[in-house]
Amino acid sequence: MLIVQKYGGTSVGDAGRIKNVARRVVNKYREGHQMMVVVSAMGDTTDDLIKLAREITNNPSPREMDMLMSTGEQVSIALLAIAIKSLGPDVVSLTGPQAGIKTESIHSRARITDIDNSRLIAELEAGKIIVVAGFQGLCDSGDITTLGRGGSDTTAVALAAAVKADMCEIYTDVDGVYTTDPRVVPDARKLDSITYDEMLELAHLGAAVLHPRAVECAKIYNIPLHVRCSFNDNPGTIVKEECDMEKNLIVTGVTCNKNVAKLGIFGVPDQPGVAYMVFKMLADRNISVDMIVQSSMRDGVNDISFTVSQDELRKSLETIEEIIKVVGATGYTHNAHVAMVSVVGAGMNGNPGVAAMTFGALADEEINIDMISTSDIKISCIIKNGEAEKAMNVLHRRFALAEATNCNCCA
Repeated sequence: MLIVQKYGGTSVGDAGRIKNVARRVVNKYREGHQMMVVVSAMGDTTDDLIKLAREITNNPSPREMDMLMSTGEQVSIALLAIAIKSLGPDVVSLTGPQAGIKTESIHSRARITDIDNSRLIAELEAGKIIVVAGFQGLCDSGDITTLGRGGSDTTAVALAAAVKADMCEIYTDVDGVYTTDPRVVPDARKLDSITYDEMLELAHLGAAVLHPRAVECAKIYNIPLHVRCSFNDNPGTIVKEECDMEKNLIVTGVTCNKNVAKLGIFGVPDQPGVAYMVFKMLADRNISVDMIVQSSMRDGVNDISFTVSQDELRKSLETIEEIIKVVGATGYTHNAHVAMVSVVGAGMNGNPGVAAMTFGALADEEINIDMISTSDIKISCIIKNGEAEKAMNVLHRRFALAEATNCNCCA
């Protein structure tokens, strides 16, 4: 088998952990598998590099920030390759550009556009273990770019697709994908399997186990993902197209995202094309918008509310001030003290009782809902930040997620 493994920052946080990863990789290699390994920067290296840059200036060049942050992964691949070589197998470490990863010309959160797999195939055919720096690539102008937080997951899955790997294993500091965050909800249960669509929703809505773009890529190329812990040999969670193990679940998981801010624009003229202008101006500044709610018309105007990540709040507010002038709105407001709590499950489609149970569970705890967004497999609510953990616990209990089935939860 050709296996791609990815190890996160905690898994390679120090020399001892790097040696542990090396032993795990070499054991698989000696079982007869071809091995490619993607690693993140060690521990808090990326945060430390960002902090160092901020000590120099509050407005560092995006290009130079990518140049700086890409060094963290280069340290990891070199150390891991040294550790693997000390155990005997032939190994080569490659930066993202050396591995043939090509990206958009967008700094700090570029997308992979193509992978030239020629060197990867040659090194594998030569019998080498390949260690690749995650989170980075090369754009058309020849500059190093980074893929944004969690980008090493995306690197691993994209490489697995490029070399037609049989499996992509994502190693983290947890045993797999849980019904919710076990640090918040003590009776959270590890899932044996989950569908791509469910995992994609959970990842978008705040579950930090996998990066959403990695799940998207795995779904497109039908690459099974195995989420496992790098500190033990316990079975993890398989992410794939269809899952038999959890087929009775209506709700699969509850998630929370506190990196959310709500914005509202008042007195927006009710005219064709105005909403387009609002969100086009946000998109032109690479601001990602999540929930959108437009109020009913009154006196020829509407109010539009939407959410963004708190990381983009400042840029969003600057953009809204321009939007108001362009569209002739009367004002705006914002609130950074909110959280998004969501329930997700493929079985929700065709079970209308899920919405009632969700809203009822929150109402029983006197948790007010500010905004609501739904799809076939998720219901998301914006609530006060301080009530997020209580909401996660009550929803987890209401849908009996500590049990292996909740197929009768809406009966």
